[in-house]
Amino acid sequence: MALEDFHPASQQWFRAQFKKPTETQIEAWHAVRSGKHTLVSAPTGSGKTLAAFYVAIDRLVARGLSDLNNRRIEVVYVSPLKALSNDIQKNLETPLSGIARELSLLGESLPNISVGVRTGDKPSYERQKMVRYPPDILVTTPESLYLLLTSASGREKLSEVSTLIVDEIHAILGDKRGSH
Repeated sequence: MALEDFHPASQQWFRAQFKKPTETQIEAWHAVRSGKHTLVSAPTGSGKTLAAFYVAIDRLVARGLSDLNNRRIEVVYVSPLKALSNDIQKNLETPLSGIARELSLLGESLPNISVGVRTGDKPSYERQKMVRYPPDILVTTPESLYLLLTSASGREKLSEVSTLIVDEIHAILGDKRGSH
């Protein structure tokens, strides 16, 4: 899996930001693209977060350009830390806005790829809004994902998820959070 396998706008944004992908990213992208369950374990700074998200972002770009009416949660990102969940939302906004700029230069526009954060401290009206208007990418905690999976409406909203990313897996293995 090379960077050339991504949408031209995704390629351009990536090259402008990083010049070239790390070995970790290349290997992860290849495994994810081929449909394999993938564990990315690498040192800090090797691009693990982007390795995990970039194929999914590129798929959303391609789907968004061809299917504007079929909104569903496609990516679930599970993080054991609420603060990290908020950081990831910000980290997603950077590539999404950068790819949107690149699409604009290509004469295309990026449909609104939405990111939603679902944690236990969200007010009920925000949780209900997310049920009615699901984001493309859901950032959540193990506990909140557990609650979603225990409700019929939550399971329905998660039924078409194509990508599940669990970050900091070592922090949740072997305890109650991991069992969720």
